[in-house]
Amino acid sequence: MSVKIRLSRVGRKKKPIYRIVVADSRSPRDGKVIENIGRYAPQEDPSLIEVDEDKAREWLSKGAQPSETVAKLLSIKGIS
Repeated sequence: MSVKIRLSRVGRKKKPIYRIVVADSRSPRDGKVIENIGRYAPQEDPSLIEVDEDKAREWLSKGAQPSETVAKLLSIKGIS
């Protein structure tokens, strides 16, 4: 099973909020997730990025691959 750290969209039309989730790479974007580790709200000023750093590091150490967008968000928060 290949595990990804990626974004899952919630919120209303034209006002997205994303959850940062750990999910099987075969599951759909808003489908079944293993764990919710944070959220990202790009519409707020400044953009809101909340990540549980311990859980993120734990999943990265287990071999979970972040998407490009999540990798950028994690690097902003100082998590690699």
